Amino acid sequence: MEPISDEYMRDMLAKTQAYSVVLLRRAARYDGPDARGLIWEHGRRNFALRADGVLAVVCPATDDSDLAGVGIFNATPEETARIMDGDPAVQAGVLSYEVHPVRSFPGDGLPAAPAR
Repeated sequence: MEPISDEYMRDMLAKTQAYSVVLLRRAARYDGPDARGLIWEHGRRNFALRADGVLAVVCPATDDSDLAGVGIFNATPEETARIMDGDPAVQAGVLSYEVHPVRSFPGDGLPAAPAR
């Protein structure tokens, strides 16, 4: 690991910006008969939000917990809640969400997947 100086840390911390993180959870109707189609439309909406630059990172959860996914929005918590309130799976009670204000470094992203 490369050593990190206090000066570098102060410089970088001054560059952080506000974002919102969404914790998406499986709700009461997650196993309902219409859930699969609603989650498909939820995914379609996520692709549109990504294309618009509003949803910066989307990570569906792949375990058996009640966590369905995590998203990082380039929006205020209030704007993010309005966006999530319009989600078809949330409206149908298939998914629920929490919004939290966070800070991060502009330009951060996920590393490319290793070649297989």
